Amino acid sequence: MEINWSDFEKIDIRVGTIIKAEEFPEARKPAFKLHIDFGELGLKKSSAQITRYYSTQELAGKQVIAVVNFPVKQIGPFFSECLVLGVYTEEKEVVLLQPSLPVSNGMKIG
Repeated sequence: MEINWSDFEKIDIRVGTIIKAEEFPEARKPAFKLHIDFGELGLKKSSAQITRYYSTQELAGKQVIAVVNFPVKQIGPFFSECLVLGVYTEEKEVVLLQPSLPVSNGMKIG
């Protein structure tokens, strides 16, 4: 399905830095709770099923790319405020998308 440019412009994709990652034992599938700094947009939380290739310790300080204008989604007792983007491997595991160089938090992807 093709989209037009105005459809793409509706998606607000930004760079943020993970401040803290926590285990999320209440999630149905293995996941982490992420706390991400998006600069002027502030801190946002996300639930991410990225436990295969990442640990909570190594995620702190890592820059990620996320959609920040989805409605809040409740996942168990947690409210996810953005969608962290990644690539699915052949095993259906997620590898995070990241900028190749450090950039300021909150910078828009286009």
